[in-house]
Amino acid sequence: MTVDRHDPAARVAAHHRAGSGTARIGYPIGVRRVRILARQQLTPRMLRLTLGGPALAGFHTYQADDHVKIVFPDPDGTRRDPVANAQEMLDWPRPLPTTRKYTIRRYDAAAHKLDLDFVLHDGGVASTWAASAAMGDEVTIAGPPGAKAFPHTYDHYVFAIDGTALPAVGRWLEDSPADVSAHVVVEVDADAERGYPLTRRAGVAVTWLVRDGDHSALAETVRSLRLPAGRTFLFAAGEATDIRPLRAWSQDHVDSLITGYWKRGIAGLED
Repeated sequence: MTVDRHDPAARVAAHHRAGSGTARIGYPIGVRRVRILARQQLTPRMLRLTLGGPALAGFHTYQADDHVKIVFPDPDGTRRDPVANAQEMLDWPRPLPTTRKYTIRRYDAAAHKLDLDFVLHDGGVASTWAASAAMGDEVTIAGPPGAKAFPHTYDHYVFAIDGTALPAVGRWLEDSPADVSAHVVVEVDADAERGYPLTRRAGVAVTWLVRDGDHSALAETVRSLRLPAGRTFLFAAGEATDIRPLRAWSQDHVDSLITGYWKRGIAGLED
């Protein structure tokens, strides 16, 4: 089958269907000014904002962990948003404006609505903004830049995540094949966070861990799993130090996509 290189939807779908490993597939990158249409408190620490408006027409997102950057105004309110160029990339002002990446939990192309889930914590730029954002407020989003796509053809999947990656796994559970087999291991900071809504699948086992102070049990729990026969894919995302041990382990056991979404003590981590 010939796939149009300028059609990211077809390229991602082809990789999902018949690819191997992880493929980086670029999208035309846009900048859009949207409004807050709805707020929903999912758990005590997770807030969902629904963003929408006609500017979302033509929005590209085809992989479960696609993300956009929220572009924040300067402290005095001045907006210095990036501008899309003829190469379907972005020209950014200097110095760079403050941005934070957020996973696209759901996109409704017909309704031009986008769901983003925010982990609420003290002192975070995006968390503070989300907690106080009002219905109708405008926000600028940039992206997504493209997919790190992995196939839907593995015999088994393992997801090793913390709360920041719940939106990606939530979307994957909705998009993956009907006969999928997976272990999902989620480490959260408090028992109440287990209330995050995940679609129940017959072949998917979900293990919730509550973090014990400074100790993370995420990596050791994943390494102790009894994997079924066949090819396994590991998706690990969350605090960079907590998932780091899985990088070496995966090289000997599974194909993988491992991304540090954040790191304690560092604002705006780029992994």
